[in-house]
Amino acid sequence: MRQAHATLELVADSAAELVALHYSVPRGMEAWVLPEGQVPESFVHDDAASYLKEVLEGWKQRQRRPLRVARNLGIRWLREMPQVGIDPDICVLDPPPSEPRVGSLCLWKRGHVAPSICFEVVSKNHPHKDYRDLHERYAALGARELAVFDPLLAGPRSLGGPVSIQLWRRQKSGELRRVYAGPGPVFSRVLGAWLICAGELLTIADQRGGSRPWQTPAEREQAAKERERAAKERERAAKERERAGRKRERAKRTAAERALTALRGRKRRR
Repeated sequence: MRQAHATLELVADSAAELVALHYSVPRGMEAWVLPEGQVPESFVHDDAASYLKEVLEGWKQRQRRPLRVARNLGIRWLREMPQVGIDPDICVLDPPPSEPRVGSLCLWKRGHVAPSICFEVVSKNHPHKDYRDLHERYAALGARELAVFDPLLAGPRSLGGPVSIQLWRRQKSGELRRVYAGPGPVFSRVLGAWLICAGELLTIADQRGGSRPWQTPAEREQAAKERERAAKERERAAKERERAGRKRERAKRTAAERALTALRGRKRRR
């Protein structure tokens, strides 16, 4: 069986010291069998994943190619071991399968392509897996990038944590390498944007400093309504200024006419 390759850098006690590990694992392991049923999610985990999915849905609407943003989609990559896989919290299918409804992504099927980027949110209930061996499965399935977000910094120190964001990127050699582990921001090549930790949410922006943030469809709609409301307010204010200007002009003309009438009256009395 082919091997999956992963490279990991663990931060030691001194921030300047790094320990690099490079190792290979089989592409199919019994520990990677997808469990029956769905693992319960905490409110923090659910909120972070739901918000990120909506942000990516907003980004998808701006693209000119078929895309699919999926949550908890089962992904399997071995025809001979179809029970082995992973279900990312969020993943981007680029391109997506042609079928409108897909129960799981089976990478040996025609048109089923590994996600371009996957996201995992670390759960306080079981944080070790997201630091210990999660990346091994993504090395096996062939994702181009993997972002691991730890909103509560629940990861164990013994496994190089806790850090807000880990970014793993596939190298030309095929290995999956952790290229960043820290508070963020970090640049995603797949998205062409910055991943930014904003408290218990992971946000995405065009600029490192957070300007030009990506919005959810609801946020974009609300922003459009705010712009429309502001434009109407500016239009009303302009009309009010115009009316006030006309009123002042009328007052000036009336005052001038009265002054002229008074002047003519004085002249006649003389």
